[in-house]
Amino acid sequence: MSHAHRGDFAVNARLLRITLLAAIIGAASTVAALVLLDLIRLFTNLFFFQTFSIADRSPAEHTLGAWVIVVPVIGGILVGLMARFGSDKIRGHGIPEAIEAILFGKSKMSAKVAVLKPLSSGIVIGSGGPFGAEGPIIMTGGAIGSLLAQHFHMTAAERKALLVAGATAGMTAVFGTPVAAVLLAVELLLFELRPRSLLPVAIACAAAGFCRPFLIGSGPLFPLQTADVAGVTLLWCVVAGICSGALSAALSLSLYKVEDLFSKLPVHWMWWPALGGVAVGIGGYLQPRALGVGYDVIGDLLHNHLALGVALALLAVKAVIWVIALGSGTSGGVLAPLLMMGAGLGVVLSHLFPGSDPALWPLVCMAATLGGTMRAPLMAAVFAFGLTHDVNALLPLLATCATSYGFTVLTMKRSILTEKIARRGYHIYREYGVDPLERHFVEEIMTASVMAIDASTSVDAAMRDFFGPHQAHRGFPVVQDGKLLGVVDRQMLASAASDRTMGELCEGMQPEVAFVHENCRTVATRLARHRLERLPVVQDASSLQLVGIVTRSDLIKPSLIHFDEEEKRERLVGLSWRSEP
Repeated sequence: MSHAHRGDFAVNARLLRITLLAAIIGAASTVAALVLLDLIRLFTNLFFFQTFSIADRSPAEHTLGAWVIVVPVIGGILVGLMARFGSDKIRGHGIPEAIEAILFGKSKMSAKVAVLKPLSSGIVIGSGGPFGAEGPIIMTGGAIGSLLAQHFHMTAAERKALLVAGATAGMTAVFGTPVAAVLLAVELLLFELRPRSLLPVAIACAAAGFCRPFLIGSGPLFPLQTADVAGVTLLWCVVAGICSGALSAALSLSLYKVEDLFSKLPVHWMWWPALGGVAVGIGGYLQPRALGVGYDVIGDLLHNHLALGVALALLAVKAVIWVIALGSGTSGGVLAPLLMMGAGLGVVLSHLFPGSDPALWPLVCMAATLGGTMRAPLMAAVFAFGLTHDVNALLPLLATCATSYGFTVLTMKRSILTEKIARRGYHIYREYGVDPLERHFVEEIMTASVMAIDASTSVDAAMRDFFGPHQAHRGFPVVQDGKLLGVVDRQMLASAASDRTMGELCEGMQPEVAFVHENCRTVATRLARHRLERLPVVQDASSLQLVGIVTRSDLIKPSLIHFDEEEKRERLVGLSWRSEP
């Protein structure tokens, strides 16, 4: 059996072209991220300070008094109108919408989304909405990638790679975390791990990472350095992970309970964001720092600059207004609020866990809450490292995020992302691995002993000998000196002159074939595409030397091997020190 034709991955000649486009999309998404951040600053200054400026100011510094309650309501009304008369795709926090477009929309997104999503998010967050910029930029960057892909002749799989490249490049531009953005793609968006998708995404994120210092800034968003960890810290990491997982579950369940309540209101969904804005306004009046993105609050929590009582009050208000606002169907992201609420949990735990750096727990709980809620533990751990550059925290981050992830997987059927899609009638199964049909090749499962008809045989003789009472197969290959000429069945012979030879009957025929070096997935697709039940297997396209035949039933064999690996339980008694042959 020759292995010269086999490689680790499927070869795609268009990969270089797609990767070049991904680099362009990465740069464009960085520009889009800058525009989104400037829109948030612009609307923050307009709503809270009545100035036309893109200066970075916190809405907590306003002097509006009780009038601050009205501001988020105005923002909600504007976004409701945009969603009703523009595009309802701008509703929500971005990532579920991107997943839905990938899995059920052939990765097609509209230009409306690319324009209205950042504009609506800028209005919502600028008017005090308790959201982050990451969800909107993921949707916007994804729309940029999808739109560019739609201008070229590309498959849905290729469009997906460019959509995800734009989405993750936008996240890179906002947070400066390119590796975490790639992991976000792997754990949440790609639903595969192939060079055709991984390479464009990685290049797009790298391009955004290199462009970011020139447009947005450089360095970690929340620089932090914790102390070295001791062995006993692992125990506390497990406890912190369980607490973070419980918080993740509570937030997810609360969000969709609130969404259910909004759906029962006797008013059009266009007005829901305004009603959610009332809760945001009241919360902002009680705790002004709960308004807006809140990166400054996250920084204070990570450095333990807030007293425990102040932190608890602030985070309670943040959680309530975030759940209500997002449940109302407005436009905003989830990453920044989850980071803030997770860090607040860490502040509480830092007062309870002895013998460790208090600054560690806000950081690991921040990441674990994110990882548990989104079911993306690797992304969350690396994301927290990218935000802080804290090398000492890497091991605790991994342990805590893994524990939180395990907790939510065991206790919840769906995540905050997939639940939203499930409510629209779609089910997403997020586990994926190498398809057994791709692991096995035709030469492993084909029938090598083929019953073929010689080209010199007459139609009458073939009808008698091969399609008589003891007919073994529905169709038979026709060969001349071992070379495949075609495939015939009873219907073809019944309509042919009885004195013609099989070689004459197959003259000019171009039968569909399988090659020994092809994997079973490729052959299964060919059978389905041409609605065939079997394919003759040839050595190569030039010789057409018949070496076997593969049928639909043969393609079950890899699945049986997979079943044995997954389901067959064995107990291996005894150990042998002898080396295996």
